Amino acid sequence: MPLSPEQQAEIDALRAEATPTLRATVPGMEAHLYKAYDVLDHGFIRVIDYMGDDAAICQAARVSYGKGTKSVQNDAGLIRYLMRHWHSTPFEMCEIKLHVKLPVFVARQWIRHRTANVNEYSARYSILDREFYIPAPEHVAAQSVVNNQGRGGTLEGEEAARVLEILKTDSNRAYDNYEAMISQDGQEGLARELARMNLPANVYTQWYWKVDLHNLFHFLRLRADEHAQYEIRVYADAICKVVADWVPAAYGAFEDYRLGGENLSATAIDCIRRMVKGEQVTQETSGMSKGEWREFEGVIG
Repeated sequence: MPLSPEQQAEIDALRAEATPTLRATVPGMEAHLYKAYDVLDHGFIRVIDYMGDDAAICQAARVSYGKGTKSVQNDAGLIRYLMRHWHSTPFEMCEIKLHVKLPVFVARQWIRHRTANVNEYSARYSILDREFYIPAPEHVAAQSVVNNQGRGGTLEGEEAARVLEILKTDSNRAYDNYEAMISQDGQEGLARELARMNLPANVYTQWYWKVDLHNLFHFLRLRADEHAQYEIRVYADAICKVVADWVPAAYGAFEDYRLGGENLSATAIDCIRRMVKGEQVTQETSGMSKGEWREFEGVIG
């Protein structure tokens, strides 16, 4: 189960408390505070704390001390301008702290985004739970023949069942040995910091992850993309829903210019201009490689 009874009791206690504050709060985000949203089979995300809102982004951009006389429409327009022109520091005025439970192999992808503060559950001091990520049958896929780091078609029938059985058996065998090494019938067992190295990469870990909005958008642009690995993409999708309620104007601009937008090279823009003028442009006359042209065709349909 994603949450232990102790964690749920802590969440219930925290949500039962109300603390007066003079700082900016966002009703949509207050509704998310401390709640755990299930991801994968044993994982979750939950908001621990946040700072700032859409107005804080505009305040920083204007270097003012308050909202002034600007309307919500003015703020939304400014935020879209900032996003459109790749201004980053105003978005850094907002921060979020998440508690995330995730498989170790997903954590190793996630940690490549080095622009956050992270504190992870320590298997040197504590014992990891017997919880492993086992993909649902529809996510058991073959290796892609065109993308060395991607998936191909879904495995089916006996082959899928064989793979799932291997994953379950190996995971539980490794954990049995982990338990045996750290507890030897009352005798002093192997140090936890050594015993953990025998656990597979699909075992679950947890961490607190604090990041500013600019760097969070960079993370989401890469990990909420349809080409991202499924197991990290579902975490990014869950975070997107939270961010949309936290900074709706900023998220709307991000969705429009980053998630739904495309970056075009000078060569690609030149091709579009030529096409608009009625010229028949082909890969051979475009100045692009075959790979670039294929991606360009995907953009323009």
